Amino acid sequence: MVLTCKGFLFDLDGTLIDSLPAVERAWIKFADKVGIDRDEVLHYVHGTPAILSLRHFMPDASEEEITSIFKWIEKIETEDTEGITALPGAIALIDKLNALDIPWAIVTSGTVPLATARHKIAELPEPAHWVTAESVKQGKPNPEPYLLGAQKLGLLPEECVVFEDAIAGIHAGLDAGCQVVVVHDLPDIPRRDETHLTITNLEEIEIVKSGGYVSIYT
Repeated sequence: MVLTCKGFLFDLDGTLIDSLPAVERAWIKFADKVGIDRDEVLHYVHGTPAILSLRHFMPDASEEEITSIFKWIEKIETEDTEGITALPGAIALIDKLNALDIPWAIVTSGTVPLATARHKIAELPEPAHWVTAESVKQGKPNPEPYLLGAQKLGLLPEECVVFEDAIAGIHAGLDAGCQVVVVHDLPDIPRRDETHLTITNLEEIEIVKSGGYVSIYT
């Protein structure tokens, strides 16, 4: 399988870094705090902006209450970095992109404090461009984050490849008009026939640059 593009847009959690234990610890505390089934919360929140998750699970809460809980859970997630590591192949791939002068960005549903804390502890190379929860009016699954990511790279959406592990992010990437690589073979990948490639981890791909284009091989 070969994909051709000009730039890379990476989700952060679950794609470049393994933060799942920390994410689950924080949202289990939320579930217990508000009396919601833990599994229901964990199934919903992955890849979705925290503020949207809170509005989903607290439909009758005021914006003041939502903001208060949001700050509480953001603090928990930002301070709890135990076990967070770069996923296999992530650092090597980014180093190669930098060496070949291939544009890339991180497009995450996390906030600046949360994303930068996890990025730092995982010791990932610093991107030239970030798209975070603060960057957009509508987060994933809305396509706005990936549309902004492509814009930041100076590319058209169809010239970008999105790497995602979450259902919300897959929807966002496809609806933005990007090519989408699914990292980890989810049993319930939405719109599977519209995604362009499925890999187990980033070690499975090879990239070759020729002219202004990049070929991605598996």
